[in-house]
Amino acid sequence: MSRLDKWLFHARFCRTRSLAQAAAAAGRVRLNGQRVDKPALTVKPGDILTLGRGAQVMAVRVLALAERRGSAGEPQKLYEIVE
Repeated sequence: MSRLDKWLFHARFCRTRSLAQAAAAAGRVRLNGQRVDKPALTVKPGDILTLGRGAQVMAVRVLALAERRGSAGEPQKLYEIVE
């Protein structure tokens, strides 16, 4: 299991971990349909995250967790887009 803010940062949905914390604290992320207001909530493989990405809303399924923020190709292995 991993913290939500760390996962968002490692998966490159946010440029910094502090931006990921701010997004979660502001309620701009949903975890399995529930609005999130704490960046320390745990994320595990199989969870569905809904978040804004520019002008669109995107839902992603968590496939894996990461120990660190990797190169540009690695984060795409952490999630899949849910249609």
